[in-house]
Amino acid sequence: MTGVHNGEAAKAAARRPDRKRSASATRTALRAAAAFRFGKYGYEGTSVRDIAGDVGVDAALVYRYFGSKEALFNDVSGTGRMFEPLLDEPVEAIPDWFCALLMGPPKEGDFPHPVLSVLRSSGRDEAVARLRADFTDVFSRRLAARLGGPDADLRAELLAAWMLGTSLMLTEIRPPALAAAPDATLERYLRAGIEVLLGPAPAQDDGASGAGDEEGAAGDG
Repeated sequence: MTGVHNGEAAKAAARRPDRKRSASATRTALRAAAAFRFGKYGYEGTSVRDIAGDVGVDAALVYRYFGSKEALFNDVSGTGRMFEPLLDEPVEAIPDWFCALLMGPPKEGDFPHPVLSVLRSSGRDEAVARLRADFTDVFSRRLAARLGGPDADLRAELLAAWMLGTSLMLTEIRPPALAAAPDATLERYLRAGIEVLLGPAPAQDDGASGAGDEEGAAGDG
């Protein structure tokens, strides 16, 4: 949920590895950029041209994918809706989807994080409950069912935590290494972390654990 502003978006895209962006990844990046734009400037203060510029595409693509500015606003106004497209992605394409979401919108520290906007709302308890319900539906249930294998629900929730924590660090806290990291380097590490969670963790080597216990017992003697 970060990226670069207006004309800089195209420059950043040019510095990234040569990988053709899928239509789904482009829609995801546009949704993320729109969420930030609408959050900071409101509906009237946000233009389709600005949203498209943040992602480095032509404004006509916004109309092609969403139909109108109003339709795009309605699409991103619910937190859960932002993550719905993830469920249509092949599992092997999930790293692409997450990177498009995390690295799409403008890289400006004062852009409101969509989750923080929910947490800061006047009805905080109700907003948190709604956010939990959205994430439980999308990640804990539906994405977990697609991942399968041991601890699928935990891995799906960790993917959500990885995404939210990374986006908060990038947009709100902005520590020096993250703020200065080249896009290609950041994307490489993001992908590595995401890909680990897509499959179950290897089983614990009980034999190795037992050997360690025996060594400890011998040392105590």
